[in-house]
Amino acid sequence: MSLRINQTAPDFTAETTKGTISFHDWIGDSWAVLFSHPKNFTPVCTTELGAMAGLQGEFAKRNVKVIGISVDPVDSHAKWKDDIKIATGFEVDYPLIGDKDLKVAKLYDMLPEDAGNSSEGRTPADNATVRSVYVIGPDKKIKLILTYPMTTGRNFDEILRTIDSIQLTAKHQVATPANWKQGDDVIITAAVSNEDAVTRFGAFDTVLPYLRKTRQPAG
Repeated sequence: MSLRINQTAPDFTAETTKGTISFHDWIGDSWAVLFSHPKNFTPVCTTELGAMAGLQGEFAKRNVKVIGISVDPVDSHAKWKDDIKIATGFEVDYPLIGDKDLKVAKLYDMLPEDAGNSSEGRTPADNATVRSVYVIGPDKKIKLILTYPMTTGRNFDEILRTIDSIQLTAKHQVATPANWKQGDDVIITAAVSNEDAVTRFGAFDTVLPYLRKTRQPAG
């Protein structure tokens, strides 16, 4: 199964450090970030889970729930959380999915079907492709997919930036340019005529016939 942006995120039931969840029910009316890890007690992932814990309040401000997944059992996650606190100073309070049978990793196209059905005996290298981030909307559609190499820690500020863009452009008929951040000018989409643009956004700057910029809409 190959996942694409705007497809419905696969639903599943799994054990987590916060008990059993049904994924779509757990998301509810919120947004969600699902981020995966190839193995517990690995150095880069340890820093990542701590970094996410430190930013959890920022995600909550955006109505975004956070959930992690590793292809290891839940009881191993509980032990790993102690190491994360030592290494980063942050307590992991969001749920971590135990995927010891690799079902969710396969469901989300992170491992091939012939990867087996157990995390036992597998090394981080065996699970190298389980290094993805999925941003999912309240409509349960996938909005963003990112996959990183094992040696590159994820930039969670960038994930927040993309969520800001996705939420803004879902509400208004605008797009965001390269390196955009909150408060910067935005691009008016081609679906909006010049006349309608004046009504919606007031003044705008025509850089090219197909590139019109305006101030970021409020709200």
